[in-house]
Amino acid sequence: MTESATALSERSQPRDAAVRESAARPRSLSVRAAGLLASVILLAVLVLASVAFGAKIIPLPEVAHALLHGGGSDDELVVTGLRVPRTLLGILVGAALGGAGTIIQAFTRNPLADPGILGVNAGSAFAVTLGVGLLGLTSISQYLWLALAGAAAATVAVYLVGTASRTGASPVRMTLAGVGLAAVLGGITSGITLSNPTIFQSMLSWSAGSLTGPPLSTAAAIAPFIVAGLVIGAAITRPLNALALGDDLAAALGSRARLTRTAAVIAVTMLSGAATAAAGPVGFIGLMIPHLARWITGPDQRWIFAYTVVLGPCLLLASDVLGRIAMRPAELPVGIVTAFVGAPVLILLARRTKATAL
Repeated sequence: MTESATALSERSQPRDAAVRESAARPRSLSVRAAGLLASVILLAVLVLASVAFGAKIIPLPEVAHALLHGGGSDDELVVTGLRVPRTLLGILVGAALGGAGTIIQAFTRNPLADPGILGVNAGSAFAVTLGVGLLGLTSISQYLWLALAGAAAATVAVYLVGTASRTGASPVRMTLAGVGLAAVLGGITSGITLSNPTIFQSMLSWSAGSLTGPPLSTAAAIAPFIVAGLVIGAAITRPLNALALGDDLAAALGSRARLTRTAAVIAVTMLSGAATAAAGPVGFIGLMIPHLARWITGPDQRWIFAYTVVLGPCLLLASDVLGRIAMRPAELPVGIVTAFVGAPVLILLARRTKATAL
């Protein structure tokens, strides 16, 4: 090693140590509470933006009249009949993906894990495609259970591969297994849709990740599963804190690792399966949002989970609004917008120690 490289390495080591210490340092209660309040305010602003702006330009006074008094004009029906239910669906899907990403990163101890990278969304999408293509299912109430089963199978498969060694769970092995599984299932899914042009046309928007379709009935179908998944996820945040210290120390603190992981798999299955059934395989939200929350709150999973349930819908609604207005009068699927934002973030997370510190 050259003298300059040695000097650079020596200078970078204290800096990396300081970065890791800063990322792991708990924040004060006032900072966490203030940040959560600001996140709620941001979500409220984005909800209003999602209702006010879209592919069709509607004057803001007419939007306000539709929200306050209803109405029978075409523009008012667009606001109350399409945009409001679509916004509600975006809140549910965003909260589900953000919460699922937090749980996956915590129980696998893998900072680069999310439902997309670990193949959970791909498993759900594959099961839905089989149901639509082979069984002729057409509504979310029919293929929702298939989406949940596919998400569960993918989660269990990746976790078993990642823990199939004497050293226990390996974040690198899990990531590789998830990427490989997602690639295989994604290829099969594309083959099935391309083999039937009718199915391909009906699933084109869904397969890219979209909040279009019948948003009110879709939101009603997935709401019980997402609420149940969020409740389970909130209930295991304290055991996940103990699990981050290692199985032995977690057991000494009274935490049951196997029960916690089982509950985590159930929560991830409900959240990812329901979100994918409703909006298709939307990626990167479960990866980015937990890291953003961790930068604000520190390593406490209770606060991280609370933040992600709020910030997940913020990112999804912002992406959806951008997709609606970027190509007027056409719309850009929200999954494409989140991928456009998320790919550079993934590269940044892989390179920065602070981002990857759990």
